[in-house]
Amino acid sequence: MKYEKNTIYITGIAHSNSSDPITIQYNIFFLGVIINKDTSQIVDIACNAISPITVEFIKSIIVEHNIVDDIQKIICEIQERFFGTSQKALIVALKDVHNKYLVELKKHKK
Repeated sequence: MKYEKNTIYITGIAHSNSSDPITIQYNIFFLGVIINKDTSQIVDIACNAISPITVEFIKSIIVEHNIVDDIQKIICEIQERFFGTSQKALIVALKDVHNKYLVELKKHKK
């Protein structure tokens, strides 16, 4: 997939619990999010989940939402639909992306 020039890539990280296969293999949970900087819409995501189906499921929850306006809606959907051992880590990593994006927005508004 080729991304438009108006997209940016932001990463979020979080620690998952010690029994999570992600922690055993990678030591940390990682979420990469591609965002359209004109609309704040999430275009694509990547994460270091062990199973490809997990990545696709997470993608189905997050992609096409607005990282600014829909953050609580995305978090609620994760809590209601994603019961993987990395649920809390996913939410923390998503909040990390959200906060970094807000910082970037402020920088560019000046």
